[in-house]
Amino acid sequence: MNYYDIEFTDTFGNEANYCWIERYRVQAKNMKQAITKAKRARYYSPIPRHKIQFNDSDFCRIDIIGACICAFIRFSDNQESD
Repeated sequence: MNYYDIEFTDTFGNEANYCWIERYRVQAKNMKQAITKAKRARYYSPIPRHKIQFNDSDFCRIDIIGACICAFIRFSDNQESD
């Protein structure tokens, strides 16, 4: 299992605003599973829809549809908790 660091923050004008920030670390097999676990960590039920703004093998940004919130998800080499 790999570790992924997640940062949720607010957006303004479709850009990350960083007025507030929530950080999580999840274990996942791949980026797709990390996105699912990230949304589950922040939202309980129902899990909202998202739009992937950009995705690379070890970094992506998702926007939560219907909210001014985005998440940055990046692969972490460091397996220790920050």
